[in-house]
Amino acid sequence: MTEPKPSTAISLSEREVQIIELVATGLTNQDIADQLDISKRTVDNHISNILTKTATGNRVSLVRWALQWGKVCIDEVNCCTLPTAHS
Repeated sequence: MTEPKPSTAISLSEREVQIIELVATGLTNQDIADQLDISKRTVDNHISNILTKTATGNRVSLVRWALQWGKVCIDEVNCCTLPTAHS
């Protein structure tokens, strides 16, 4: 299995990080689309791009990658402070 590239080499948009966060909560692509008021096809494309960028093969691997690199926080586990647009 291919190891993910170091986080510093991966450039994710704010929308991609937002989608990873929603995937980590267990939402389906349709649920994510409904919540973000975008089409399911757009979510599908974002997820496909994210999986490619992170060299992860599925949603479980993506969430593991996101936890490893501090991109998501689940139930106060592995929490980090992410920069915001207001900083």
